[in-house]
Amino acid sequence: MTANLWRIAVEAPDADSAQAVIAALDSAGGAVSAFESAPGGSWRVDALSLGAPDRGLIEARLALAWSGLKGSPPEPAFARVEQQDWLKANQASFPPITAGRFFIFGSHFKGPVPAGRLALKIDAATAFGTGEHGSTQGCLLALDLLARRFRPRRVLDLGTGTGVLALASARLWRRPVRAFDIDAEAVRVSALNARANGVAHLVQVRRADGYRHRDLWRAAPYDLILANILARPLGRMARELARALSPRGVAVLAGLLPRQESLVLSAHRAHGLRLAARCDVAGWRCLVLSRAPLRSFNRPINHKSGNP
Repeated sequence: MTANLWRIAVEAPDADSAQAVIAALDSAGGAVSAFESAPGGSWRVDALSLGAPDRGLIEARLALAWSGLKGSPPEPAFARVEQQDWLKANQASFPPITAGRFFIFGSHFKGPVPAGRLALKIDAATAFGTGEHGSTQGCLLALDLLARRFRPRRVLDLGTGTGVLALASARLWRRPVRAFDIDAEAVRVSALNARANGVAHLVQVRRADGYRHRDLWRAAPYDLILANILARPLGRMARELARALSPRGVAVLAGLLPRQESLVLSAHRAHGLRLAARCDVAGWRCLVLSRAPLRSFNRPINHKSGNP
């Protein structure tokens, strides 16, 4: 267990400001989660920090991320998390999740895995992606849909977090997956999860800032690129994604709100990618893009769900 874990909590007035808070807290060194308090209302953004956070630095990053938004940035609340409380609270907060053919559970779950499901054991940890977030579930649904007719040979998971999407891809296709994250803790956690799920021989995890790693380009081009990040970074990295994607490759992008689709989509259309499908889960949108038409889709498919 982590001996010096801190929680940073911020109340954002709406979805746009929540995105700014997420971007600011993403540098705290741990997992970041965001939840809508009420439909169309305020959002609660939480971040975990390994060690006492630098309050001045976080407040400065909030002020910078708030540029262009109305009013002043909200005040962050800081609290140290007790070890025992952290373990119990997270075990209770993460019941098993079903998304498509995937069944995601923590090590505290002792029940049976439903028949016909691909089981993934992911414990709540100091990295993003235990399957409970709408953006992660949207990606898992997209993978399930793609698997009906699409068989990638090389897979890239950019911003892997706990590695849940990399593990899901490895279990689904039994093909090599390169997973990268800017956060060293995410790299550690995802490597542990790969071993726990018996796919360490397929999933290679490295630390990288976006596409800036030679090991990433050594394995390019990729037939499938997964990027569950945020809308603005997705838009900025559209050119690099297009370079890394094979001519008949597919990209699954998530971490954006429906109103941000045009920003992400236009950036990728400029590099020859088209929309194949979209999926909405719990207010978050996932986009499936490709250069060539996909046999799985005759036209863009919309999937909407509050809890798949």
